[in-house]
Amino acid sequence: MPDFLSGFSFSPDFLLQLLSIVAIDVVLAGDNAVVIALAVRNLPPRSRTKGIAVGAGAAVVLRVALTFVASQLLDLPFLKLAGGLLVAVIAVKLFAEGDAADKEKSCTTFWQAITTIVAADLVMSTDNILAVAGASRGNLALLIFGLGLSIPFVVFAANALSRLMDRFPIIIALGAAVLGKVAAEMILTDAWVASLARPGQTAVYAGEIVGAVGVVAAGRFWARRAART
Repeated sequence: MPDFLSGFSFSPDFLLQLLSIVAIDVVLAGDNAVVIALAVRNLPPRSRTKGIAVGAGAAVVLRVALTFVASQLLDLPFLKLAGGLLVAVIAVKLFAEGDAADKEKSCTTFWQAITTIVAADLVMSTDNILAVAGASRGNLALLIFGLGLSIPFVVFAANALSRLMDRFPIIIALGAAVLGKVAAEMILTDAWVASLARPGQTAVYAGEIVGAVGVVAAGRFWARRAART
């Protein structure tokens, strides 16, 4: 414990690293908040608040566990490709559930929502981990503190988004589009895809647009098909 706590100080360099991590947490909390808000929005209000807290906490535990292998994972071919496809499927499913005409058909339970949150965060968090790890410059105490600090940012953002989704359903589509963009970016930056197609930045941007639009279109189609059955 003393060795862990020795990583904290109030030197200018430490404070600069801390500010960098806070900024990264604020910027990167958005994607995770979108997943959580979409996953819990069909739960009762009391369960929704609990789901947001449990989902955010589980996400951080996963990030700490992945910290030590994140850089190696990014170099594995097909990993981000598979992860991107999984995020796309999750995004379509979440949007379809929110766009369904008959809300009584939604079978979301508390643990179904938590499972969705954990699965999506598991495949989306590697880049986030590396960003925080880079800002911490090898300081384990600062790294774990930074990952833990992301919890309140994600909880606040997810709470705000879930309330907005209740009032403005269009935000559900926007959230699904964001996840579609993330999925496309993961697929196009996969080590195998990059070595095969070598997509430039313009191609990546175009792919992200296609991913965003495609997820919303597929989710709407899925919802309408489910409503007819």
